[in-house]
Amino acid sequence: MKRTTILLSALVLAVFSAGSAMAATDDLDIRRLNSSLDQLSADPVLGGYAQAEQARAREAINQMAQFKPKDKEHAHYLYIAERRVDIAKAMAQFQDAQSKSAQLDREHDSILLEASRLDAEMARRQLEQQRAQNQMIQEEAARLQQQGVEYSQALDQAKAEGDKARQVAAAQAKVANAAKKQAALAEAAARAMRDASSSDGAADPTPTPKKTKKSSNGN
Repeated sequence: MKRTTILLSALVLAVFSAGSAMAATDDLDIRRLNSSLDQLSADPVLGGYAQAEQARAREAINQMAQFKPKDKEHAHYLYIAERRVDIAKAMAQFQDAQSKSAQLDREHDSILLEASRLDAEMARRQLEQQRAQNQMIQEEAARLQQQGVEYSQALDQAKAEGDKARQVAAAQAKVANAAKKQAALAEAAARAMRDASSSDGAADPTPTPKKTKKSSNGN
């Protein structure tokens, strides 16, 4: 009887120990998976991603916790929980990569936009410079044209004044020639008059009156 009692006690202890070991194993799997999810959710970079996947992983862990390690469903839900934890990690990393890629795309677009803006600004400045140069060229051309007109007018005026001066000189020359001719004619007339006067004096001298002889007796 005593021996039977000892064996029964040993059997109960063995069963209890096995149950404790199974419970410990069950708790270890749960703690391992929960710890993995906690690390993911606490990660400053990845924690904000894959929220739906993290929730499904915790749900799978909770479903697994409803079964004992010896239950058939336990292994099934353990596999599902592990896979969902892995999926949550992978999805968080993927979403982080997508976010970084999108950020790079935005930065690239911003760089392109800034480059386009700079190109447009440079093109605008070049256009303004070209317009200013064209304005300067047009103003210089207008100035040269006006200067040419003024030179042409001055040349025409000088030509007209030259023609007028030549006309005046020609008139003065005519007057001088006429005066010379008149002087020559006057001199010739005066000479002719002098010659005529000289000729008249030699041909008809003035007669000298004769003296009357007195008689010897005074009569």
